[in-house]
Amino acid sequence: MALTTLSFMSSFLRSNQTISVILPDLPLGTDAREFYSSGKRYRVLWLLHGTFGDHTDWVRRTNIETYATETQTVVVMPSALNSNYSNWPDFSLGYDANRYLVDELLPLVHGWFPVSAAREDNAIAGLSMGGRGTMKFVANNPELFGRAAVFSAAPRELDALDEHEVRASTDPFVQRLAGMADNVGGWQAFIDGDENVWRIFDERRDELPPILFSTGGADELIRADLARYREHAAATGLPMRFEEIPGLGHEWRFWDEAIRRAMPFLSGQTDD
Repeated sequence: MALTTLSFMSSFLRSNQTISVILPDLPLGTDAREFYSSGKRYRVLWLLHGTFGDHTDWVRRTNIETYATETQTVVVMPSALNSNYSNWPDFSLGYDANRYLVDELLPLVHGWFPVSAAREDNAIAGLSMGGRGTMKFVANNPELFGRAAVFSAAPRELDALDEHEVRASTDPFVQRLAGMADNVGGWQAFIDGDENVWRIFDERRDELPPILFSTGGADELIRADLARYREHAAATGLPMRFEEIPGLGHEWRFWDEAIRRAMPFLSGQTDD
């Protein structure tokens, strides 16, 4: 595959942005003029990083190029700081990470790269924070993605959280929840809004694409939450499947193995 980086001005993040894109490479023995002018539109995977990461993570720390080659999939990897893929209107000049992907990056890639815009040809996946972003994008825009994979993340029943405990916490990841609530006008607006994927998945179950949830067997950060949601999904008939990879935790060894296993599913080559 070919790897390219594109830098451009984002109107939603109010700054220059860079994305990494894996593209099909010219096969040996193939006529270049014929290959590059074929007009073929490829499947595309939107692949999201986790907290503390950026658009280079998946390329530097996994074999995603190999898996993209095997499935002939274009892979788009954006950066989103530690935003949780949410809109942060009060940060600096504004940093609307959710709108950036849906209203800017998808049109840019669909218009400038040789990829299909059809729902069935677009998949989305991410690890940890990127898994939460994946859930939000699919829950609120099910018409855009035909398949999804969530690595090391699970829906949270926001209605069961205590606002006072969240705001009193010194854990920065919990504090981020309080900031997300403030972004949308307060705690109740947060519960009722587009961040509450537990509720939205239930409400839109008939519109959702198939979603794979994958976690490491030694990932104590997420196993309990995922087990609880697995029971809920089974009881309510949601279009989701779950897998656990033994011996691995919240780490890149797991995420490399998880994306390797998920690529045939995400590229439409298998339903498993």
